[in-house]
Amino acid sequence: MPNKKLYRSEDNKVFAGIIGGIGEYMDVDPTILRLVFIFLVMVTGIIPGVIAYFVAMLVVPKKPKEKVEKENKKENKKEEKDEEDKH
Repeated sequence: MPNKKLYRSEDNKVFAGIIGGIGEYMDVDPTILRLVFIFLVMVTGIIPGVIAYFVAMLVVPKKPKEKVEKENKKENKKEEKDEEDKH
């Protein structure tokens, strides 16, 4: 089983990419996670949720450039293969 790591998302980013990164890690739509987060922030009080988000910004690292480039190459190869299959 591959070793998955949590990173801030570069693609699914609204503010800092925290929730987008969690969505990518858990293979869940980040929009759903954002709605859940907003609901929890409103129910528990705004300050704890904001503090938790800023702490996550400090703790969760950005994805290393090598991994981003590697994923982009995989996506490009997949798109090229799909394009060849269409013809």
